[in-house]
Amino acid sequence: MLRRSRRREHSPAPRTCEHLDAAVDEPQPLTPGECQDCEELGEHNWAHLRMCLTCGHVGCCDSSPHQHATKHFQQSGHPVMRSAEPGESWRWCYIDHRVG
Repeated sequence: MLRRSRRREHSPAPRTCEHLDAAVDEPQPLTPGECQDCEELGEHNWAHLRMCLTCGHVGCCDSSPHQHATKHFQQSGHPVMRSAEPGESWRWCYIDHRVG
């Protein structure tokens, strides 16, 4: 008896997201060159910095011990951050898991 395999058709994922598209005006970083939360803890061992494009909060990346940029998203719901590293301009949407 032959069985036909069902092929699932998937619609392609969008190449961008509404959050990245809406994040055009960049606020001034609240703590240029420093992770705001690590600074409050008296620590300076972050790997890379990220800035929230809603409020300007500067937090350390997920490669850092405290992962303050992600914690900021989890607490605030602000969806988009960008790299705060010199020469980098990429953005990340936490909701849609997209780079822009």
